[in-house]
Amino acid sequence: MSDQPYIRRRRKRMSEINVVPYIDVMLVLLIIFMVTAPLMNLGVEVELPQGSAEPLTDQGDPLMVTVTAEGDLYLDTGDAPELIDEQTLVDTVSAIVARNPQLQVTVSGDRDVAYEHIYGAMVLLQRAGVASVGLVGDPEPESE
Repeated sequence: MSDQPYIRRRRKRMSEINVVPYIDVMLVLLIIFMVTAPLMNLGVEVELPQGSAEPLTDQGDPLMVTVTAEGDLYLDTGDAPELIDEQTLVDTVSAIVARNPQLQVTVSGDRDVAYEHIYGAMVLLQRAGVASVGLVGDPEPESE
């Protein structure tokens, strides 16, 4: 051992905050926002009806297209609903709408029907020249 006394060196305390981890976190968040921001605009703006909406004023019997759970289309022109294929639906509805452009057209779908069938019916109605389509649903039960 040496004869020199052990001299304890004082370390100078570091008074700066290490910001590297914060920068790493900020860069990760920036990447996440850059990736997700374009995805937020991909949706289609729709106005969904409220369950407690008031019924529309009666403007005569609407033309009703019903879609069953199997995807079959029925057209109700005031008589009994009849099974109809896609092209006949377009032809019939376009003839009716040509006579009465203000006619209300509604789509009624079974609870278990796939959304693609409802969407398909709406596309067919658009092809037939229908300006707007109403969706039929059951009102929400009143809670007390």
